[in-house]
Amino acid sequence: MGERGFLGEFEHLVLAAALRIDEPYGAALVREIEERTGRTVQAGSLYITLDRLEKKGLVTLSEGPPTPGRGGRPKRLARVTEEGVRALAEHRSALLSIWDGLESRLGGS
Repeated sequence: MGERGFLGEFEHLVLAAALRIDEPYGAALVREIEERTGRTVQAGSLYITLDRLEKKGLVTLSEGPPTPGRGGRPKRLARVTEEGVRALAEHRSALLSIWDGLESRLGGS
């Protein structure tokens, strides 16, 4: 995972969700993570994590155009950087490696 260390569980989910959806802004990221994981996501936790990922160079945050549905306020978009994609791929590889061979112990095939 390089000098930055491994991704935290929630960082992993946020990066993966941001890669998956076309317009990765707060509410859409919360929805994507909640729908795919079944866990409740607090918007505050998401924004703290996005700020941390930006400081690590794994995402860039920018403002989209103002939208009427938000009272004219812009959406805050999170784009995964090349370094973020690399970190996510490394994290996935590490998880797959550690889980390899455990399916029978977990009741899987």
